[in-house]
Amino acid sequence: MEIRPGSDGSLLVSFGDAISIEAHQQVLRLTDAFAELPLGIRNLHPAFASVLIDFDPRRRSHADVEALVRERMAAPAAASSAESRLVEIPVCYDGADGPDLEDVARHTGLDAARVVELHASAEYLVYFLGFSPGFPYLGGMPAELATPRLPAPRKRVPAGSVAIGGAQTGIYPMESPGGWRLIGRTSRRLFDPAAEPPALLRMGDRVRFVPVKEVPR
Repeated sequence: MEIRPGSDGSLLVSFGDAISIEAHQQVLRLTDAFAELPLGIRNLHPAFASVLIDFDPRRRSHADVEALVRERMAAPAAASSAESRLVEIPVCYDGADGPDLEDVARHTGLDAARVVELHASAEYLVYFLGFSPGFPYLGGMPAELATPRLPAPRKRVPAGSVAIGGAQTGIYPMESPGGWRLIGRTSRRLFDPAAEPPALLRMGDRVRFVPVKEVPR
């Protein structure tokens, strides 16, 4: 565990520089340890192998927050605040819903049907949410499907688009710009401000993509 200042009001806690289950478990442990934010701690921002802790510098110092982190990480791990769930996401990989599917097929040397088969055969892990509210960064994509991002991002990516960016796959919760390759689309709503909680997925969930013929309009 490496701890260093992120800014005047933040501390970055890192568990290595690789995407791994071991680092993810440490990230989960730290976020669970701060499930109830102590006085002066504003927010936690988990990533693949790190957690950025925002704090009020008028109430806490870097040394104070570091001591708190070390104390809580040294204590016996508490039971996770939420059980891992398996969430199935229906995806239409055909036609306009997957405009970059053929490009992914050409890059990988596979045909489109095999790309879909491989993408839907894996079980993915939600490492964390970021980029936009409810956007899941998923680990577990078959290595054969890795494809570079677009040279220039699209100005508009439809909500529900399932995409590949490098060695990762994810789902756009809302319409936004984006540079990942769009291979399908889901009708599931990944972020609903009126719901509790607003995000469909949470860190630690497992995800499976289920091919369907069309996305309900």
